[in-house]
Amino acid sequence: MERKAKGSDLFVAALENEGVDRIFGIPGEENLDLVESLRASRIELVLTRHEQAAAFMAATHGRLTGKPGVCLSTLGPGALNLSTGAAYAHLGGMPMILITGQKPIMSSRQARFQIVDVVATMKPLTKLSRQIVSASSIPTVVRDAFRVAMEERPGPVHLELPEDVAGDEVPAVPVIPLHPIEIPVAHRAALDRAAEMIMAARRPLVMMGAATSRPRSTHGIASFVRRTGIPFFTTQMGKGTVPGGTNLYMGTAALSERDYVHDAIDAADLIVAIGHDPIEKPPFIMGPSGPKVIHVSYTPASVEQVYFPDAEVVGDVGPSLELLADRLEGKLPQAGALLPLREEILKHIADRATEARWPPTPQRIVHDIRQVIPENGIVALDNGMYKIWFARNYRTR
Repeated sequence: MERKAKGSDLFVAALENEGVDRIFGIPGEENLDLVESLRASRIELVLTRHEQAAAFMAATHGRLTGKPGVCLSTLGPGALNLSTGAAYAHLGGMPMILITGQKPIMSSRQARFQIVDVVATMKPLTKLSRQIVSASSIPTVVRDAFRVAMEERPGPVHLELPEDVAGDEVPAVPVIPLHPIEIPVAHRAALDRAAEMIMAARRPLVMMGAATSRPRSTHGIASFVRRTGIPFFTTQMGKGTVPGGTNLYMGTAALSERDYVHDAIDAADLIVAIGHDPIEKPPFIMGPSGPKVIHVSYTPASVEQVYFPDAEVVGDVGPSLELLADRLEGKLPQAGALLPLREEILKHIADRATEARWPPTPQRIVHDIRQVIPENGIVALDNGMYKIWFARNYRTR
C-alpha cells in the first residue's frame, strides 16, 4: 500500500533536511497542521509574544549563523506583523525564511475573512515570495527557498502555506538533497592589481563593512588582517566580524558624524573596503583629495555618488583575501603607519570611564557593564543607544 504524508509533514521534513533546529513564531488556526507536525520533529518551536519579535529573532539568527533563521505566523494581521523583520533582513543581507498561513485555496466557507494578499505584500521586502499550491511540490519549494535565501546577497524568502495544502495527504515525496555551492574566488588579475596598490600605499587602512558579516568568511578576513599587519576599523554593521581584541583594531566609525576613528580614516591614502554594502554610507569622502579605495566583496560595487572604487576584488571573500595575503605577507613595511593614532583613539574613548556623576557618562555605563558581563557576553541595545556610543566604546573581543 502506498505510503501517504500530510503536506505539513513534508514541510517539516524539508526543514529538518535543511538543518533547522528552531522556529520562532506564534501558532494560529491556519498553521495548526504545521505546528502539529513540528511536535513530532526535532525542531523546537520558540513562542514569542508578537510576530514582529519572531521575525527579528529569525533575521538575527540568520546573520549570526549564516544559515536562514525561520519564523512562523498565521494569516492576515499575524502575517503582516512579520513585514518589519522582513525589511530588516532584506536591508541587512540576513538569510531568513518566513512561513505564513492562509485560508484554504481550493474552497473556503468564510469568504474573504482576514484574507490579505501577503505574497504580494512581501514581494518588495524579500528576495522571493510565493504561495505553495501543491503538497507534493513542498520539498522542492523549500529547498529552493533556502538556496535563494543564502545566495549572495543573502536575504529573506517568504512561503505561504494554505491550510488545505498543509492538511492534504499525498504520496510521500522524498526531500531534495543538499549540495555544496562553491563561490568562485576573485580573478588573478584583480588580485595582482589590488596587491600592487596596497604595496604602493604609504598609510593603508582596512574597513570592515556590512557584508563582512558572513560567518563562513570570518577566518579568511581575520587571517588577512593578521598576515598583512594593516590596521582596521569597522562600520556599525560590520562590527564583530573580526575580534577587536587585536592591537590592529582602531574602532568603529560612525557613519553620520565624526569621531576619533576618523583621524585615522582621514590620514589614510588607501582604504581596503571589505564588504562595503550600499545600506551604509562609507565613512570617508571620495574624490581627488580622498583616499584610493579597493572594493573587496562577493558582488561588484554599487557605484554611487559617495562610493566609486579604484579597483575591485570580487569573489568569495574569505578565500580571495587569503590569496591576496599570499601576495602581500612580509612585503608591507608601511602596513602599520597609522597605528600610532590608535593609542590616542583608545585614550579618548576611555576618558571619563570611571567618573562618578549622575547621570553617568556613556563611557561609565560601558565600563560598568564590562565588570559584570564576561568577555564572550552579548549586549543587545536599542538602535539609538548603539549608534551613539556603544558601537564605538564597547570594543569587541
